[in-house]
Amino acid sequence: MQNHSSSSSLMHSITMEEQQHQQQPKLIKDHGFKENPSQTIMRLASLAIGFNVRLKSSDMPAHMQEHALRHTRSLLSLSTPSPKLSNTLIARALKKEFDTKYGLAWHCVIGKSFGSFVSHTGGGFIYFSIDTLSVLLFKTEVHLVRQPPP
Repeated sequence: MQNHSSSSSLMHSITMEEQQHQQQPKLIKDHGFKENPSQTIMRLASLAIGFNVRLKSSDMPAHMQEHALRHTRSLLSLSTPSPKLSNTLIARALKKEFDTKYGLAWHCVIGKSFGSFVSHTGGGFIYFSIDTLSVLLFKTEVHLVRQPPP
């Protein structure tokens, strides 16, 4: 388990250079070749710019980061013409998406201002802002609690 603390107003942004020094998995794209880490970072940066996202901290593999950004943007886009979805409904939908795709025990916090200190599994943490909202998505381990014999 790893610990992360965040504050939507105080957390520094990870620069492109800092991200290049982190281990990035090689992704296989539809055209069948492996992306090198620089291409992955550039693709993620381009996506972030297009979606008005500021990635603040992450230890999540690039393909999962991309999934989080795309799914969050799609949820926010759904609520634009109609009455806005509440932050709670958006957080629930993002949590359920990740529970379904990457296994149970995901947690999501969405808001305009919050602080946090969470324990999470390695490779299961992302903190970003999109438009005016901050999003914290992380995975924890689940252990079965057994009653001791009487």
